[in-house]
Amino acid sequence: MGENINGATRWIKLGPILIQPSELMKPFLVLQSALVFGRWERLLWVIRLQWLGVFTIILACILLQPNLSTTALCGMSLWLVAVASGIPAMYLTSTALGGALTAFISISLREYQRKRVTAFLDPWADPLGNGYQLVQSLMAVGSGGIFGTGYGMSQQKLFYLPIQYTDFIFSVFAEEFGFIGGIILLFLLLTYATFALRVAMKCTHRVKRLIAIGVMVIMVGQSLLNIGVATGALPTTGLPFPLFSYGGSSTLASLTLAALLIRVARESNEAEILHLRKG
Repeated sequence: MGENINGATRWIKLGPILIQPSELMKPFLVLQSALVFGRWERLLWVIRLQWLGVFTIILACILLQPNLSTTALCGMSLWLVAVASGIPAMYLTSTALGGALTAFISISLREYQRKRVTAFLDPWADPLGNGYQLVQSLMAVGSGGIFGTGYGMSQQKLFYLPIQYTDFIFSVFAEEFGFIGGIILLFLLLTYATFALRVAMKCTHRVKRLIAIGVMVIMVGQSLLNIGVATGALPTTGLPFPLFSYGGSSTLASLTLAALLIRVARESNEAEILHLRKG
């Protein structure tokens, strides 16, 4: 069900508008996982199993699109929120093994995913085929040098690098702003992660603390995965760069997640309320 683009059915088309449900699901997964795992000890086993089943169905639906990268990101986010909540290690270990097994089966059954992994290991073995995207991405990153070619001066984005406005946006950024620009961007990500962790550590409400951690994991983790793909450190996947890549659903989900973090900081007991003075 939905619009098929490049062999994947990940979008629902409403006239000229394309909606990607898997992107919009991220803030809801953060909220519900924080609520479930934050109150884990007080929930009956029936309720626990029901919500674990709901999470599993959601991840399975995303995987069947197919969209292994988003499934893996959402699964890791749920798992890390569970880790932060203090759930026993036995449950966490079994869940991690199940997730790894599912990813292995998915790669084994789908030829294109298997080719992506082999192309990641040696993209120059097939530079005009399966390794084309990664080769062009590496050429863009390498062409940037120390200081970059300048804003708007990327050559690889001129129909050489596919999907340069979403999945490989960092390649264009690195070409135009160089090594220095990439380091600054990583520093900004580190700053965001630091502030998110500070909000989580200062928050006394357990559920809200887990929301802050979940937001940090998705926003920063997805950004690092996007950079890893663009630089050849990770297999090629279809994850956008939050608040950076083109895409309405991704931008809306990222803004919602960022707003959740601000809300947690605002509602925490330690937050200082500043009153505006008239006149």
